[in-house]
Amino acid sequence: MGKKRKHSETADVAVPKKDEAAPERPARTLLGWKDKSEVNGDVEYDDSPVFRNKEKVLVTCSRRINYRYRHLMLNVVSLLPHCKKDNKVESKETKGATLNELVELKNCSSCLFFECRKGKDLYLWMGKCPNGPSVKFLVSAVHTMEELKLTGNHLKGSRPILTFSTNFEKDSHWKLLKEMLLQIFETPKDHRKAKPFHDHVFVFSIVDDHIWFRNYQIDVPHNETDKLPRGGLEQMNLVEVGPRFCLNPIKIFGGSFGGPTLYENPFYVSPNQIRALEKQKKSGKFAKKVKAKTRRKMHEMSNPLEPDEFAEMWKE
Repeated sequence: MGKKRKHSETADVAVPKKDEAAPERPARTLLGWKDKSEVNGDVEYDDSPVFRNKEKVLVTCSRRINYRYRHLMLNVVSLLPHCKKDNKVESKETKGATLNELVELKNCSSCLFFECRKGKDLYLWMGKCPNGPSVKFLVSAVHTMEELKLTGNHLKGSRPILTFSTNFEKDSHWKLLKEMLLQIFETPKDHRKAKPFHDHVFVFSIVDDHIWFRNYQIDVPHNETDKLPRGGLEQMNLVEVGPRFCLNPIKIFGGSFGGPTLYENPFYVSPNQIRALEKQKKSGKFAKKVKAKTRRKMHEMSNPLEPDEFAEMWKE
């Protein structure tokens, strides 16, 4: 029978065990998981030129909005798969802080706010949150999809092609508006709700210092005999889908829903002034009638009729 080894010899031969503890869990933030290197300050910067568009747009409206304007907002929501719709916001002086807080809670980077005043006038606030800039538009010539009943029809969620007229390159404020419209209405490439192809066009054109919006479907024949070769644009047609609206820029602000005024439209006339002028014209018509009556009375008094010889002949 062999001899037993001493305890000291077995301790030398024993292999040390590895540390089987789980790796330390990274810290969690509102924007996702935070690496341990970022917590310690050792941030590794990636030099790859790949840019991923994570644009998200919050679309909301004010209380007591008209039904036509609400339908226009819903049409815009259906055209933008990367937007998030929220409850109505009270149209007060503090609406800027409320909207900025909502945008942060919804994890968005832009905001479209439809503000209705007096049940008649529609204003569109378009802003980049939280640092700006932001623009205030007066919306006119509104025609929704339900109203127009056009024959165009494109797939919901497909990515649009954005086209701008050459007038956007003239002045600096038009260039700024073009960049904002590009960032808000352009659908990100790899968005989960977007379809990976283009079948409609958003057209932004400047006429009389107003931005006119149109939405067209790209109609391509799909028969085997009429199938188009690559680049055959002559046989493609544009069929309007809707909606239609016109944007009149009022002011451009440096901040989000406020701040320093970067541009103010000198040709803007508010709807209240237009209605006041119409009332003055109507009141002018009544004043003309009263003046004509007084003139007629003065004329009759200054030129009395001669007495008639036969006026009292039949009374006897």
